[in-house]
Amino acid sequence: MEKLNVIAVLQARTSSTRLPGKVLKPLLGEPMIIRQLERLKHCRQLDKIIVATSDASSDDPLVSVLERAKAEVYRGSLNNVLDRFYNAATLYMAKHVVRVTGDCPLIDPVIVDEIVEMHLQEGNDYTSNCGKATFPDGLDVEVLSYSALKKVKENAKLPSELEHVTPYILNNPQNFKISYMKNNRDLSAMRWTVDEPEDFEFVEAVYDRLYPDNPNFLMKDILDLLDKEPELKNINCGFERNAGMNKSLKEDSRFLEKTS
Repeated sequence: MEKLNVIAVLQARTSSTRLPGKVLKPLLGEPMIIRQLERLKHCRQLDKIIVATSDASSDDPLVSVLERAKAEVYRGSLNNVLDRFYNAATLYMAKHVVRVTGDCPLIDPVIVDEIVEMHLQEGNDYTSNCGKATFPDGLDVEVLSYSALKKVKENAKLPSELEHVTPYILNNPQNFKISYMKNNRDLSAMRWTVDEPEDFEFVEAVYDRLYPDNPNFLMKDILDLLDKEPELKNINCGFERNAGMNKSLKEDSRFLEKTS
């Protein structure tokens, strides 16, 4: 297999606790995961996109959809996402890996490219727009060098580190060269991710209005839409950002109590 410089590993599964099967929910006639792949294919900095899902039977329908779309698929551990992510990156011999998650159907390919460019130009171990959040929730992008990912795989132990892949880096910043991209204005209060039924309703509204005339709409186009129709923001307001991570941090506390 050829060595690749930058690959994206898109994590996806059907067994979401808050909105089961969300990645397969139809968005203008196509599963949400396919719409997200459409957007990622516009990235200029990616040599390949791999969907990393689980080997659980619950994800067989997802794999069928992806195979019909001729998407690259890697299957691994359901709960140890770090192991799944690392094995996918290792299989494709990537020098750098972009981490994106399957609940972000509004992901902006221009922002992905900008973060990859920043990562490569600065020679970073880890680069993201998730440090102090300034982008809408749902436009999160993380880039790791393979050597940093290998270090994470060898050392991560906390439940949050295994489920969310990158917390080991954030917990041990002294061991890595890290940079964060900040937006020119703080949009972190905006919620463009899909974890709840209301989130999907918001995303549907955005696609209904923008996709028919401009399938490649970007963050700026969504912001312009929300300026014209500010009531759309009320569809899914009031939910906690990073609820999944906060749940994992509670599991960390229980893990540390057991091992202390």
